[in-house]
Amino acid sequence: MRLLIAALMATASFLSPLVASAESADVEAVITKVDTANLSLSLDDGKKYQAPEEFNFEGLEPGVKVLVFYTEVDGKRVINDLEVLQQ
Repeated sequence: MRLLIAALMATASFLSPLVASAESADVEAVITKVDTANLSLSLDDGKKYQAPEEFNFEGLEPGVKVLVFYTEVDGKRVINDLEVLQQ
């Protein structure tokens, strides 16, 4: 039984970096481009962020400072949540 628990703990610690890569991150930046046709935002950090289909682009335009919470999925930064910091 102890051997089984030790093996499970070793496996969990080995796989923990894989789980960390799927966690959410955030970035504070200024919008440089809003592309509603492709459901994406470009920020002044040089990155493009993909929005889900139900995303509301109202009030978002170049020059607006935002805090974007995202998850990286298949190399794309997918927006989970967004806060407008100034207008």
